[in-house]
Amino acid sequence: MILIADSGATKTDWCLLDKKGTETSIKTQGISPHYQTSEEIAATVKAELLPQLGEVIPAEIFFYGTGCSSDKSKAIVTKGLREAFPETEIAVDHDLIAAARALCGREEGIACILGTGSNSCHFKDGKIAYNVPNLGFILGDEGSGGYLGKRLIQAFLNLELPGQLHEKFKGAYNLSHEEIIHTVYTKPFPNRYLATFAKFLGENREDPFLAKLIHTGINDFFLKNITRYQDHQKLPVHFLGSIAYHFNAELKAIAASHNVSIGRIIKTPMEGLIAYHT
Repeated sequence: MILIADSGATKTDWCLLDKKGTETSIKTQGISPHYQTSEEIAATVKAELLPQLGEVIPAEIFFYGTGCSSDKSKAIVTKGLREAFPETEIAVDHDLIAAARALCGREEGIACILGTGSNSCHFKDGKIAYNVPNLGFILGDEGSGGYLGKRLIQAFLNLELPGQLHEKFKGAYNLSHEEIIHTVYTKPFPNRYLATFAKFLGENREDPFLAKLIHTGINDFFLKNITRYQDHQKLPVHFLGSIAYHFNAELKAIAASHNVSIGRIIKTPMEGLIAYHT
C-alpha cells in the first residue's frame, strides 16, 4: 500500500491506495515545517491520522507539503513522519512539485498555487525549470487567501469598508479590533486565520469595493509571479487551490488582460497525484 499526502497550511488530504487500486481518503489538519517541529508533526499524525488508518501500515509515503522546499524543512517533516511510521519508506517534497505534476502531467507549462498561500513555477521535462522566489506570508503570497484576507481585515480595521459593508462584516464575525490583533500577532498560523475571511469576499464579490480588492489581489500575483516567466504568454498557465477554484471568473478575466492562456483550474491535486504514482 502507498499513502499520498497533499498538505497545505490549513489541512492535509491523504489518500491510501492498495494493490487493487482502491482509494481511501483521509483528512487531518495542515502540516508545515515553518510552524511546527518534528515532535509536533508526529503528535498530529499520531492523534489524527493513525486512528483513521487502523492497523494499516503503508509501505511507502509520498508527502507533498507547503514549506518543504529545502533539505532542512524536508528533514523536519520526514523525522515527524518516521516517528509514526518507523518501517515505512518516506519521500517528502514541496507542494509546488505536487501542483506541477498534477497540473502539467508530462507537458511543459506554468503551474500556480492559489490557496491559503501562493506559489508558481515553470515545469519542463518532468522537473521545475525555474521558480519565481516565494517570499512567504509576510513578504509575498500575492493573490492567496491569506493575502486577500489580510487586505480585507486592513480595510475593516482602518474603517475603509463602505458603511453597510462594514456593518455586514461586523455582524458576520463579531470581532473586535483587539481580538483580531491578538490572533494575528500572538497565535500560530496567522495566514490560516486571515485566509478564512476569503469566504466573506466570495459571498460579497458583487460589491464594488470588494470586487476591486479581489481584482487587485489576484492581479498582484500575475505582476509579481506570472509575468516574470519568459514564455508566460506562450505556455499554458495552470492553477491549483481554493482561491483559484472559487474565484475562477476573476482569474480568467485578469489572465485575459495579460494575454495569458489559462489551462487547468483545479481545487486539489490528489487526482493527478494518484495518476502519477500509479
